[in-house]
Amino acid sequence: MILEIADIRITPGQQAAFDEAIQRGLNTVISQAKGFRGFKVNRGIESPERYVLTIFWDTLEDHTVAFRQSELFTQWRAIVGPFFAAPPVVEHFELLARSQ
Repeated sequence: MILEIADIRITPGQQAAFDEAIQRGLNTVISQAKGFRGFKVNRGIESPERYVLTIFWDTLEDHTVAFRQSELFTQWRAIVGPFFAAPPVVEHFELLARSQ
């Protein structure tokens, strides 16, 4: 399983609208993607315009190819993209160890 971490910065003052948009986009668009296994969204306390989105994928290609090159990605960006203050920083990770 692959973990995608997206560090998202939105325009200040747009938190309430973005909170709704990101949840709607995840539940109606990304949840349909091939290899999608789940997500978490965290909002910054000290920096409330900063969000950390984590998405679990079966494979790296499920995110970087199947999703990114699909109509679902276009739909996703139409929902959340207008809020971005800068392009999100996205990286992928594989599990090394975990607690029981």
